[in-house]
Amino acid sequence: MSAILKNNVKQSGNGRRPMIFAHGYGCDQQMWRLVAPAFEDRFNVVTFDHVGAGGSDLSFYNRQRYSSIVAYADDVVDIGRELDFNDAIIVGHSVSAMIGALASIKAPEMFSSVVMVGPSPRYINDGSYIGGFEQEDIDELLASLAENHIAWSNAMAPTIMGNSDRPELASELADSFCRMDPEIARTFARVTFTSDNRADLPKVTAQVLVLQCRDDIIASENVGRYVADAIPHAQFVMLDATGHCPNLSAPQAVISAIKGFV
Repeated sequence: MSAILKNNVKQSGNGRRPMIFAHGYGCDQQMWRLVAPAFEDRFNVVTFDHVGAGGSDLSFYNRQRYSSIVAYADDVVDIGRELDFNDAIIVGHSVSAMIGALASIKAPEMFSSVVMVGPSPRYINDGSYIGGFEQEDIDELLASLAENHIAWSNAMAPTIMGNSDRPELASELADSFCRMDPEIARTFARVTFTSDNRADLPKVTAQVLVLQCRDDIIASENVGRYVADAIPHAQFVMLDATGHCPNLSAPQAVISAIKGFV
């Protein structure tokens, strides 16, 4: 099966250099609709859906295969091979920040730059490392998701999104969560929130931009700075934005920061 069809890949733009946008947990490529078009004048803009999300081919979802974010990184590399990527930029939000990092490690000739929006290499606290959650917090989160997918989505979306003065943003995120198949949502949540990619960060040879928001309950500022410090060629930018989804809440800030990087 073509990776283009499997991952519902879309291309637009007038440039030759690829810029691929990877969405976060519970979302799809529509979450980039306010950001990606700003780069169509200079880049070959590529958007896609992770298997199990959006318009991807669900027949290719296999729980065992997708029990690690490594499989999602493999899919990104497959897309790059099929589209003959060279010197590409991958922009990854949330869990896809680490997926992008892994893809760049697997295929450094393919991905020369990585933009990480709200990254976290590990969500669970570990000794002096503060990821933001205790193991019990994650266990409770996953149990709640397993018990009632819809209720979890509606409760968590406002917390993740922040920007309480704009409830329509949380509603969009909740709707996106709710559209996901409940079993896939549970598995991907476990993969996301129990992953530990700290040891992978020093292996990233690409140029990296870490974009951080204030008051991000999922990936705090100290986590973003940890990521930037652990990667050899990384810079850290604090956006004029709050919450975990600036691609929706502050797209112009994201666009400006990426343009300054590329």
